[in-house]
Amino acid sequence: KGMAAPGKAGIPLGVMKVLDPCQLKPDSTETERILTVLDETIFKLEITRLILRIIGSLERYAGMLGPEITSSLLEHQKLSMEIQQLLASPGDEKRMRDAEQRLKCSIRNILRLFLANPLLYHGLKYEVRVRESPADVFIKAFKEFRDFTLERLLTSPDEEKEKIQFMKDISLRVEKNMETISALREELAAVIETRDEEVNRKDKMIENLKTSMEDLAKGCKADITQIMKEGEKQKKEDEIASQDRCVRLKHDILRLGAQFNALVLEHRASELVLRKEKCKVEREILEWVQKYDTDMAAKQATYDKIEAVYNEEKKQLALLMEKHALLIQEYTQIEEERRILKEKAEEAEREEIRRNKAATYIQAIWKGYLVRSIYKSKLKKGKGKGKGR
Repeated sequence: KGMAAPGKAGIPLGVMKVLDPCQLKPDSTETERILTVLDETIFKLEITRLILRIIGSLERYAGMLGPEITSSLLEHQKLSMEIQQLLASPGDEKRMRDAEQRLKCSIRNILRLFLANPLLYHGLKYEVRVRESPADVFIKAFKEFRDFTLERLLTSPDEEKEKIQFMKDISLRVEKNMETISALREELAAVIETRDEEVNRKDKMIENLKTSMEDLAKGCKADITQIMKEGEKQKKEDEIASQDRCVRLKHDILRLGAQFNALVLEHRASELVLRKEKCKVEREILEWVQKYDTDMAAKQATYDKIEAVYNEEKKQLALLMEKHALLIQEYTQIEEERRILKEKAEEAEREEIRRNKAATYIQAIWKGYLVRSIYKSKLKKGKGKGKGR
């Protein structure tokens, strides 16, 4: 009840969406970003799994890889050999840490080059033969984690309840059908057993009657014939009734079996529809991944161009800063010279003022002296005239 959906073989829409995580479509930017990060991580894990095998036959794949990736792989091989030598002779922890850091940078650079050219990885995946390793188990587990994460992100509580209820209803219907079939089989077995017991009982009765008939051979022929006819008639009626019941029970078994097969076909049709939708979604996902890789490659190229312009401007800025520093130094020297000249001028001005003040003071003293001298001479002349009188 409440599970039928038009055109989907009686399966609810919510149940169809959660039967397979690959059928689900991301419905938010956050979900798409999470899936993109998980898919990129899986892609990087698969590339990392191929690196050792490619390095072992680098001459064979150099034509496909190109000079840049080949040189990066050679450098990575040298770093790996260096780390192996350091592990064989431990003691220099600083060199080991530096080598490990350079190895990590090398891995990141190789992954960046492969991410910029995803078609190269898809080509190498079919060329390079890699034996199964614990990395495959980890990658498989990570893919299952990705599907589980997608299902948990996109399955709403209502859809989860609907799925659980749908599976419970299917299980109950199968159990009910199996119980009905078992009950019918038990009933058929009981009817056959009852019929066999009845036939055996009547066979014994017939045997007993035959024994009695032999004893009563002549005197009871008519009675014996009548009894035998009644026994045969009753036996035939019982056999006919038993056969009818068996036919009816077999018909019920066939009918239930047909219903069971119809349910199986219905579920297979639903599975086929879901598989088709799964393939369609996988194609869409592949197209989106390819578009994402193309966009990221274009953005990486734009970033490289901008970075080149930035580096050039940075060099020009460094030259201008050097010139600016020289100009500042020259300006400082000029200011210092100006300050010294100004101090000298101020000192000369102060000295001139001091001399002027001193000259004025001397002139004043001299004028006072002259006045006093003239006054004294006049006083002396006045005193002389008085005495003469």
